[in-house]
Amino acid sequence: MAVRFGYKASAEFFGPRELIELGVLAEQSGFDSVFVSDHLQPWRHDGGHAPATLPWLGALGERTSRILFGTSVLTPTFRYHPAVIAQAFGTLGLLYPGRVVLGVGSGEALNEVPLRSSWPDGRERFARLKEAVTLIRKLWAGDRVHFDGTWYSTDNATVYDRPEVPVPIWIGASGPAATRLAGRIADGFITTSGKSTAQYTETLLPALAEGAARSRRSLTDLELMIEVKVSFDPDPARALADTASWATLALTPEERAGVTDPLELQRIAAAVTPERAAARWIVSSDPDEHVERIGRYLDLGFTHLVFQAPGPDQARFLELYGSQVLPRLRAR
Repeated sequence: MAVRFGYKASAEFFGPRELIELGVLAEQSGFDSVFVSDHLQPWRHDGGHAPATLPWLGALGERTSRILFGTSVLTPTFRYHPAVIAQAFGTLGLLYPGRVVLGVGSGEALNEVPLRSSWPDGRERFARLKEAVTLIRKLWAGDRVHFDGTWYSTDNATVYDRPEVPVPIWIGASGPAATRLAGRIADGFITTSGKSTAQYTETLLPALAEGAARSRRSLTDLELMIEVKVSFDPDPARALADTASWATLALTPEERAGVTDPLELQRIAAAVTPERAAARWIVSSDPDEHVERIGRYLDLGFTHLVFQAPGPDQARFLELYGSQVLPRLRAR
């Protein structure tokens, strides 16, 4: 499987129009894909953004011609009924055949609790995700679908705008259970950088292979995507300083668990030290160092690397990374 290099459009910090222009620039700069998060609320109240993903993806498709694009990740289980996602991504698949990916996950309290009265435990969220993916595929495959699940049901439902070229579903996961599910039922797997090598080699990738084997597949049958956090600038001080705006990413799952208010999350992140904020990023002004450190993920077997950059000047990042780092990665 050919390796692809993508751009993570950070909806948390940019409005929809600016984000579209960055997606267009990513294609012009040589990136192979653009992925966007799906938030109801931004991670910070002051200066944050949370553009609606579904219309944004259609606008990006119209402004580009080559790139693969999709969600990393969308939660099809609370704010959305799975049938609505089946219809929306079926329509996108018809408009842009072969270019659309539905990346899904089990959700975060910040996005879902404001529209709900409670937040279920991880086991229920996992089960809801599995059921949602099953229903979406049934709606894409047939007419008059009667589905009687634990959480979702349809009665003779038909999604008329079904994709002629199947839209792949990739599952985002950070633990073994959801990773096994990705291996068993998904077309691809999404995770993030910055973990220990053992977490990938001893936990996630074995779980993914185990799940794939249950469906008589192997890892070579799946797209293995990883979001890689990189801060690159010829000025090393600027590369380091840019990571401060993403201090939220340095918080542990325990620190973020159950936080439903952007003001509270902003307050918690403000206490993160600059050193801790930078710890999850590859920070360097040397393109060869970026290639060397990114090579770790290629060596682990990831086939789709999507780069997320901090800092306000994303256009500068796209042009610099597209001209100085991507050619070196492809040569490697």
